Amino acid sequence: MLQSLKLGTGNLAPTLLESCEVIDAIRYNAGFLPEVEIAYEPDIKTLWVTIRPELKPVFTLQLLDSLVKIQSAIVALWGAPDQYHRAPVRFLAFRGAGPFFTLGGDLDFYLDCLAKNDRASLAEYARLSAEGAIWNSGGLNGLVVTLSTIHAKAIGGGIDAPRSCNIMIAEQQASFVYPEIKFNHFPITAVAILSRRMGARAAERMLLSAEELSAEEFMAAGGLEAVVPTGTGEDWIRKYAADSLPMHAAKTALFSAFNRRAGDLREELEHLGEIWTDCMLRLHPAAISKLQRIAQTQDRMLARVYQRQDEPEARSPGHH
Repeated sequence: MLQSLKLGTGNLAPTLLESCEVIDAIRYNAGFLPEVEIAYEPDIKTLWVTIRPELKPVFTLQLLDSLVKIQSAIVALWGAPDQYHRAPVRFLAFRGAGPFFTLGGDLDFYLDCLAKNDRASLAEYARLSAEGAIWNSGGLNGLVVTLSTIHAKAIGGGIDAPRSCNIMIAEQQASFVYPEIKFNHFPITAVAILSRRMGARAAERMLLSAEELSAEEFMAAGGLEAVVPTGTGEDWIRKYAADSLPMHAAKTALFSAFNRRAGDLREELEHLGEIWTDCMLRLHPAAISKLQRIAQTQDRMLARVYQRQDEPEARSPGHH
């Protein structure tokens, strides 16, 4: 079955593929996929990727690698031109879980690399960040429409991966902020990704001000396609996918054309990755100390949040 899924030579029509068959094919091709969960809805030909970092809600090296492996697997399985009509995945949708969508980049990883003067690992982190954004922006070479829904606070460079999608929406309680400038740093792909959506001036203002924007404010600045009521983000994407299936070929072609018109994203992100790595390795000890304090503050904040979530379950009936 995996072979027929890959080559499109089996007798099973793509509309009849079971969810487990599509997921198994992707997992077989991609290999180990930590920090994500994947699910498939055959009626709307949508593959859901749920982002679930293990320790902190940040974009770890392992998470970035898993996302790129999923993107690459879809292209390897169904990306050939003669596979389009048999491809079971028309929409690739990203969602988060938990009290935060993301706290941004992996500060603990950065600090470990800085302690070791490990340029290679920082460069690999930048490369994977760029690769995922390139796949999303291009709709996996025009094969799918990429979408993301944000259900909670999104911080820093962690905004860029979902914003690199063709469509990004947020529930009304979400908020967006890039605080990196406060510790003499900048998010790897944000200049390119935000400028393509918001325009250079608005992107510059957001990155330099470190101002937190509500979902409505971020949309007004050009950062979102829609703001939806709490708890309805995934349903919005389902309706978008269902409504877009009859015009999928035209939509992917238009997204690809606009992406190409914006310039060579790979070249731009490779350059940004190089200067980001240089910037990290030039951080003054005072800035590194500030990063350490922020990482520790994240730990304390998460401990409080998760403790509050556990408290109702921990109470016995006699304590009410």
